[in-house]
Amino acid sequence: MRDPVERGIRINKYLAACGICSRREADRLIAEGVVTVNGAAAEPGTVVTPQDAICVNGKAVTRPKERKVILAFYKPVGLTCTERDAHAEKVLSDYVKYPVRVTYAGRLDKDSEGLLLLTNDGDLIDRMMRGSAGHEKEYIVRVSRELGGDALKRMAAGIYLKDLGQKTRPCEVEQTGKFTFRIVLTQGLNRQIRRMCKAVGYEVTQLRRVRVVNITLGNLKPGEYRELTEEERRELYRICAGSAEGKATQEAGHLPEKS
Repeated sequence: MRDPVERGIRINKYLAACGICSRREADRLIAEGVVTVNGAAAEPGTVVTPQDAICVNGKAVTRPKERKVILAFYKPVGLTCTERDAHAEKVLSDYVKYPVRVTYAGRLDKDSEGLLLLTNDGDLIDRMMRGSAGHEKEYIVRVSRELGGDALKRMAAGIYLKDLGQKTRPCEVEQTGKFTFRIVLTQGLNRQIRRMCKAVGYEVTQLRRVRVVNITLGNLKPGEYRELTEEERRELYRICAGSAEGKATQEAGHLPEKS
């Protein structure tokens, strides 16, 4: 069967297939006018093929021949989730020296640490970052004073965040020590855990993500990364794409086309 990319696909999906960014980020770049096709500014919905001359910020984009790669990376405190930032003290490229270009699927803020998934599979990034999918992310949190009262129960039930103007989804919360608790989120609001803690009168002093979907931090140390095992890859694709779709991608190593 002929590769659908060869027949032509939308520009945002093409950039995702090249591992440049997610479709949502591609849409933003297109709106900013930094994506060109054959010398002309791309428009939303533009259909392209590998034969077209496609550039992002003046740099040519070519469809990679490499297999789909997924890395588990222990993001240390102080690292900014970006590849290049003149104002950031530490960026991803300072730690990740991998022969295939990868980008993150769900960021962590500068003051947080823990598991970050890096991949060149734009479709996987797109599906993992879709809030409605409800993919689990697990964290260990330490606060500045001893836990007490009904603070954890309030967070578990869902709490209104005034500065964001919305209520968080109910979540799993378990106290693990006088100052620590474990929390499993299925959404990714900006600095969500820190905001939730503040809403119930606590300040976060340490926040570490230990799991994303089925992938755990394991024995990684800050700044280290590893490739996922084949078993981990298959399960991650199965969960993100659905059982039937995931099974069809075990050989191909990428997510199927979305209808």
